[in-house]
Amino acid sequence: MGIWIVAALAACLVAGAAPAFAAEPVPVEAFASSNSIGMLRLSPDGRHLAVSVDFGDGNHALTVYRLEDMQQTSLLRLPRYELPVQTRWVSPQRLVIAKGRKMGSREQPVPTGEIIASDLDGGNQTYVYGYRQSTRTPGLERGFGRIEGLPDVANGRFYMRRLSRGTNRSQLYDVDATKTTARLVADIPVKDLSFVLDRDGVPRYAFGSDSDDNYLLYMAGPDGDWTPVDASQMGGKFVPFSLTGDGRQVYAWFSREGGPAALVKANPDGGGRQVLARDAFASVGDLEWSPGPAEPFAATVGQGKPQPVYFDPASQEAQLHQAVARNFPDSHATFLNHSDDGGTSLLYVYSDRDPGAWYLFDRGASSLSRLMVRREGIDPARMGERRPIRFHAGDGMELGGIMTLPQGVSDPSRLPMVLLPHGGPHAEGDAWAFDNDAQFLASRGYLVLQVNYRGSQGRGEAFERAGYLNWGTRIQDDLLDGVRWAIDRGYADPQRICAYGASFGAYSAMMAAARAPELVKCAVGLAGLYDLKMMYSKGDIRSTTYGRNYLSRVIGRDDAELAAHSPTALASRIKAPVLLVHGEIDERTPLAQARAMKGALERAGNPPEWVVVPKEGHGFYNDRNSIDFYRRLESFLARHIGPAHAGP
Repeated sequence: MGIWIVAALAACLVAGAAPAFAAEPVPVEAFASSNSIGMLRLSPDGRHLAVSVDFGDGNHALTVYRLEDMQQTSLLRLPRYELPVQTRWVSPQRLVIAKGRKMGSREQPVPTGEIIASDLDGGNQTYVYGYRQSTRTPGLERGFGRIEGLPDVANGRFYMRRLSRGTNRSQLYDVDATKTTARLVADIPVKDLSFVLDRDGVPRYAFGSDSDDNYLLYMAGPDGDWTPVDASQMGGKFVPFSLTGDGRQVYAWFSREGGPAALVKANPDGGGRQVLARDAFASVGDLEWSPGPAEPFAATVGQGKPQPVYFDPASQEAQLHQAVARNFPDSHATFLNHSDDGGTSLLYVYSDRDPGAWYLFDRGASSLSRLMVRREGIDPARMGERRPIRFHAGDGMELGGIMTLPQGVSDPSRLPMVLLPHGGPHAEGDAWAFDNDAQFLASRGYLVLQVNYRGSQGRGEAFERAGYLNWGTRIQDDLLDGVRWAIDRGYADPQRICAYGASFGAYSAMMAAARAPELVKCAVGLAGLYDLKMMYSKGDIRSTTYGRNYLSRVIGRDDAELAAHSPTALASRIKAPVLLVHGEIDERTPLAQARAMKGALERAGNPPEWVVVPKEGHGFYNDRNSIDFYRRLESFLARHIGPAHAGP
């Protein structure tokens, strides 16, 4: 892990100068290494930095550095496959960490509900909350906890949301992270709700979804009672997330008829809404926050490089952010957090070619110092442009996506192309930011197409729900319409197109090969699902009521429909060569899924290339396994739609 301090901003930016094209492609190891950092948090006094470190092979830790000389003051190693999912400083000397777990690199971490605390030197470590605590925290029964918020000024305390198995309640506690005492501040007889607090730590709203994914919103009354709010009375979905400094207004996301979410400021009852930022095509993106008392002063919009919308362009914070961002014209710069006095800020800068770097901004000196890079092995100058696209699907719906070009290519013409569907499918769509798979493929000379098909998040609930019960039909039509668009524009060679994806992306790769054998010349599935009905009998989604309801909503329960939209039942239509790679202990899409696909292809007379990776789950932790996969992928593509090479 590279760590350094640079005295002048000009020196920081020298590394961004573009070198001459290399004759050899970027080494596979640059893309396959899992050694990376993330979740940086600046301490309230601006003197220390907490960093989450991925050492690879499922090993994670939380590290604290003294910013004065970047000396490590502590290293808190977590059990294998566990990692921090929330890290917050509760005082200049102490922080709390909410733990999570994942059994595969392609999975999102699942919170375990356990919260621990540590001093910045690693001392005074405490198991604050969770199911495994050996002693009862005064005033608090054991259960599942989540860090819900912090006071405006760090005082050693934090707000924790508590859930407990077997009860239908959502509770909020004010917790002392050193004494591990807790005080109940909110209690609602509805499970899985999040809370929004005002500047005094008084809960004002609670919101969430029931087991059928219906939105729920409650407002607190003057006597501490909670009243459900009918969204229809507000004219749309109103999701509050922060109060103004004086508590008289609330910031919220607001959408009508399932459309993209706008950012609004409103009266506490949701009336008098003022639109601060909106985009007709997609929901408003990330926010920029001022130092405490923290309030948003800008929001990002746009499908490509995020474009800030400043609520008051003449404000000090807007002017400052614009001045800082001008130093990174080809990147997006965002403030992550600030010291309590506002004198020091942590800045994150990334682009389509750059996984990202963190900077320390000293407001008094108006200086920037680069601290850390997310991925050491990636040279942004050797990565390709990720270009946002728009096109119309066959039924007229306008869709968006990202096209990644090989480095040095600005006008693609009849290039070999890989269709790369994202997983989920009901997850955030592909964005302009650095994408490891896309950049690896582009580094090998391929044009890469990513389509944000119906069902993707980020364009409102109506767009997401349009993918429900359409996994094998409309979603696949959107993907193939994107392929035909790239061909019609002359970007892609129609004789050299492959589909590759992981998880649901692997499902889509096989469906594309089955539905358009004249277009798809090879297909690759990593950690894929291939038999929809099997999701009801195998895999971890079915293990909860919410998961079972989710399956009913998004794929349905009609056996004939499930079979008709499963690649295993359509194997006879797949004429292209297939590569199947799967982890032996995958819990999300068990190995039985891949075995079923392999068997179906063999019965159809098209046996796939077959790789089972021992001791790996939904994606690979071990770098050696990731390197081996990328090399297999590279070889497979070269044999069937190559040769391709990097550079002009």
